[in-house]
Amino acid sequence: MAEVEETGNGLQGVADTIDEWFGEITGFFVNLIFGTNVEIPLGAPFPEGTTLWDGPLVVLWAIVAAIGFTIYFGFVQFRTAPVTFEIVRGKWTTEDDPGEVTHFQALTAAVSGTVGLGNIAGVAAAVSLGGPGATFWMILAGLFGMCTKFVECTLGVKYRHIDENGIVHGGPFKYLPVAFRKLGRLPVLIITGVFAISIMLFGIIGGGMFQANQTYGAIESAGSTLDEMTGTSAFAFLGTDTSAFIFGLIFAGLVALVIIGGIRRIGSATAKIVPTMAGIYVLACLIVIAVNITNIGDAFGAIISGAFTAEGITGGVIGVIIIGVQRAAFSNEAGIGSAPIAHSAVKTRRPVSEGFNAILEPFIDTVVVCTMTALVIIFAWPADYEEAIGVGHDNPVGLTAASFETFLPGFSVVLAICVALFAFSTLITWSYYGIQAWRYLVGMSKTKDTIFRSIICVMIVIGCMVSFGNIIDFADSALFLCIFINVVGCVILAPKVKEEMKQYLADRAAGRLFEDPNELPSDTREMAILEFLQDKPYGTSFEKRRD
Repeated sequence: MAEVEETGNGLQGVADTIDEWFGEITGFFVNLIFGTNVEIPLGAPFPEGTTLWDGPLVVLWAIVAAIGFTIYFGFVQFRTAPVTFEIVRGKWTTEDDPGEVTHFQALTAAVSGTVGLGNIAGVAAAVSLGGPGATFWMILAGLFGMCTKFVECTLGVKYRHIDENGIVHGGPFKYLPVAFRKLGRLPVLIITGVFAISIMLFGIIGGGMFQANQTYGAIESAGSTLDEMTGTSAFAFLGTDTSAFIFGLIFAGLVALVIIGGIRRIGSATAKIVPTMAGIYVLACLIVIAVNITNIGDAFGAIISGAFTAEGITGGVIGVIIIGVQRAAFSNEAGIGSAPIAHSAVKTRRPVSEGFNAILEPFIDTVVVCTMTALVIIFAWPADYEEAIGVGHDNPVGLTAASFETFLPGFSVVLAICVALFAFSTLITWSYYGIQAWRYLVGMSKTKDTIFRSIICVMIVIGCMVSFGNIIDFADSALFLCIFINVVGCVILAPKVKEEMKQYLADRAAGRLFEDPNELPSDTREMAILEFLQDKPYGTSFEKRRD
């Protein structure tokens, strides 16, 4: 939130009132989602009171599920790299395959959608709150999250529906009812409804307020840099609530032109520019890393040591793990259920092919780009970071900008442009995800859609005027409620994904990937998989495929 310089300003009073009100709602929601703690004591020979885990159930569930998927699928994200790269380059894709986009287009769209403020502000928030050690747990969460995304994106395609106009409808709203159908109609409606509410809330808060808040923070930092370079105070006005409000109105207006006004050319132009901005950001990171290459050993040393010695951090090592997992999930969206909506549009006859494709997304987003950001921060280590350790900072993107300024003077201006475009693209994407949930809850009509889109625009304005801490806490709560429900469904349907995986790998070995899997005789499919597993035991014994 911008520092308030004017006093007695009516707008300041309104901003403070909104922030207080939003903080009370956030406190209730955070306690509801993260209030259930689980303690797992280690016992002898460890000292009394030593625990393996002492934290929120929802975070533990996300960790256990990701590790469980990885084991169940035989570490698929690490051992099938050749398969993944074949799929990305379209080796087994034909023009006749049902769907709307190629595997490569689906991947680039997903990566450009996730590489953004989660990598810039999210990493800064993690490091400022949990120290360098939070980076270690972000990387680990990203590696295991690759398998979670493999599962959910496979399901998104497997249970998708393509209407008479060729439009694809897929994602959790298609496979969650299948997963929970044995519970009965009413429980399915309740569970899927709660999921719809949670993903809608995350779209509004994490996809709207967070993006607007940190975009303004980046612009404010860029203004400070320009003032320092010119020796003036021309941009001092950016530190006021009035400026934040005006910026929010302008930003919301631009978003409204696309999501309400239907001016798709702006959205299309942004989608084309964002990958370039992502490339500029990654290049800047690489330049800073290259300049500090002799310090990279010390930086990774700080990351590893900080992961297991967390003095001064609330919750100690467990606290750092929680921070790392939260920021990794916010960044790469593994397990939320948003990715299957986008990936379900891929052109393929084999659902698991998109699962293999989606594996790369958390790797690129979290393991590569988030690590780059963390290294830049650790190399620079601005004074603000040291002061924020254990308590966090109200403008994380500004801290990232300060880190780049140490090595690339003036880059905060470029970073502000990158952040604005990232945020704009993410807002458009999440308005789409959110409206799918909204339609599930209230039905589809032009008026209802306009109401939801108007809510997003209003929350964009509010997001520029409330504190970052309240926004990120609320977004995390909605995020992990999504993960909790979505991953339960993925666990139930995991055997279906395993069947798809076994058949795909067997048909690949037999050179039958161009054939429609539904047209292969069942005995041929089973024999191929049995022969394949005799040579390469990737998992449990074959179970007959049930269509």
